[in-house]
Amino acid sequence: QVQLVESGGGLVQPGGSLRLSCAASGSILRIKFMAWYRRPPGKQRELVAWINSGGNRNYAASVKGRFTIFRDNAENTVTLQMDSLKPEDTAVYYCAPFNWGGSWGQGTQVTVSS
Repeated sequence: QVQLVESGGGLVQPGGSLRLSCAASGSILRIKFMAWYRRPPGKQRELVAWINSGGNRNYAASVKGRFTIFRDNAENTVTLQMDSLKPEDTAVYYCAPFNWGGSWGQGTQVTVSS
């Protein structure tokens, strides 16, 4: 099973940007869909963005137009570029295959606050 490690979170002001990275311990080439999820404080984990092995992207309505997901099958990485951040984007962000039912990584904390 591929292990995934998220990084890049932090504290940012509203309107700012962050770039999250997800590094896989093995190849992600055969994982058709990779995704970013988040769990806001006191809420359940939700799907944020997903990308297939061909580079087709999809987004939750709440982040569409502000977030961009990338994947690099050669480097085994998945990236989430987050722009125009809002306080409601505050959450722990996780990287995982789409429809993941396995164990989760530690995630990376994103806090949007002035």
